[in-house]
Amino acid sequence: MKQRRRSLEAGVTLIEMLVVVTIIALFAALVVPNMLKRADTARQTAAKAQISSFVTALGAYKLDTSTYPSTELGLQALRQKPANVEQWNGPYLPQEVPNDPWSRPYIYKYPGEHGDEPDIISYGADGQPGGDGINTDVVSWK
Repeated sequence: MKQRRRSLEAGVTLIEMLVVVTIIALFAALVVPNMLKRADTARQTAAKAQISSFVTALGAYKLDTSTYPSTELGLQALRQKPANVEQWNGPYLPQEVPNDPWSRPYIYKYPGEHGDEPDIISYGADGQPGGDGINTDVVSWK
């Protein structure tokens, strides 16, 4: 009789399993959206940091060459010596020019439209100019 009672008590009932699965589902429904929002914020922060490092490297480039790279030369001029550029003392970046956190190339314009320095732009998650939230452009002049 004792062995029969133990074998009945040893298993997990279907109701207990459903309760556990429901608790896990509720937890996931509350936590996962917040984690995804933080991932988008992290991407924007990473884009700002990369743009900041480009601005610093472009400053060193200008000190050596007396001008910024043209739009045609782009950010690649920070890694590879352009033809007909004297006093290039690079590379000015320790690694190849990365894409933005959404895997698209940064937009580089010189002369820029926002002052005397080049414009560097990441169009955010949607890859289009403008936008709000995660689609907000990350730019060098703000």
